[in-house]
Amino acid sequence: MNAHATGSEAPSSTPLLFQDDVQFWYETVRMFGADEYGGASFGEVLATSARIKAGDYDSWYDEWNRIADRIAAEADGQLARHHRISARDNYLRACNYYRASEFFLHENPADPRVARAYKRSVDCYKKAADLHDLPIEPVEIPYEGTTLPGYLHRAGSGTRPLLIHHTGFDGSAEEKHWSGARAAVERGYHVLCFDGPGQSGPLHREGLTFRPDWEKVVTPVVDFAMTLPGIDPDRIALRGESLGGYLAPRAAAFEHRLAAVIANDGVFEYGSPHFAAAPADRRVAMLKALRAGPSEQIDKLIRAGMAQSPVARWSITHGIWCFGASSPSDYMRMTLDYTMAGGIAEQIRCPTLVCDAEGDLFFKGQPQQLFDHLTCPKTLMTFSNEEGAGAHCEVGAARLANARMFDWLDETLGL
Repeated sequence: MNAHATGSEAPSSTPLLFQDDVQFWYETVRMFGADEYGGASFGEVLATSARIKAGDYDSWYDEWNRIADRIAAEADGQLARHHRISARDNYLRACNYYRASEFFLHENPADPRVARAYKRSVDCYKKAADLHDLPIEPVEIPYEGTTLPGYLHRAGSGTRPLLIHHTGFDGSAEEKHWSGARAAVERGYHVLCFDGPGQSGPLHREGLTFRPDWEKVVTPVVDFAMTLPGIDPDRIALRGESLGGYLAPRAAAFEHRLAAVIANDGVFEYGSPHFAAAPADRRVAMLKALRAGPSEQIDKLIRAGMAQSPVARWSITHGIWCFGASSPSDYMRMTLDYTMAGGIAEQIRCPTLVCDAEGDLFFKGQPQQLFDHLTCPKTLMTFSNEEGAGAHCEVGAARLANARMFDWLDETLGL
């Protein structure tokens, strides 16, 4: 879900935990917010966070992995005794706690803790999915000689609108369960969640990395969706989170079978926030040097920034992995290709909702830029700190945010 900036790192609210590490605090708020749809328990998150040492990646892993192991084992016992609902709920939370545990370990993707946590997270989610009254179906979507993992959430029988839903820089198809999919099911939508290249499943399974031409990812997903029974082909919407606020609009600019798109939160130029803190003259020189190729001099500057910024420390190491970069400067160079400039935003035809969180830690100002360039029917939806929804992608306020987004989608699709 996350992305990053090397500039201002003022959180949307005063950190109650991890006061000196806004990245740890943001990820903790993300965990608190998952409680709203069963992906966490407030008390478990609070108790686990109290045992974590701020900024210590091993401590973060140890504590989240410990509680995930405990809850998954409890779920196994409940299932063996035929307590299906109890097992379902525990497996769902264990899935999220495993996902969180390996979040900060991506400087070394070969660390065996990464593979174990990913596998355990997916295994727990699939067990939870099968225990729902209407089972959630794992799917493999054909894509360029391989497949993309995902899940089909059905709202019931009959032909219904479909929401295609994907994450952004660091989330997962499993996480979409509590960050949008079940909210859509409650409103009568079938939902197809998936991970594309660079995202959790393809990255962990095959090392597939991000690509800026996201329409080459979404078009095969739409093709797959068209083969599913009970899908209204005239009412297929797409929603992307965080970096997905660039990816989804980018896909919609070229994939015109989409009836609506939601960018939560909107992103016009993914590379721009990385240079926001640099003086204008220095920024021009840095961009020129980056476009010439990886630079040891810029690598030194970036690493110095990583030592000072908890956000940059994590996000650049993760970015190197998920973008397939060779160095910090190579990653920064790659981000420049992720832009809606050059007339791309103007090619979107379908109604588009651009979300904007007041206290966004990562993409401040980007939603307005995207909105200003759109020539399709468009809506800018803002979320405030006062209402508890000002954090990036409104983590911690999912019920509030989903209500507004799906009200817009219902009205846009004529439901």
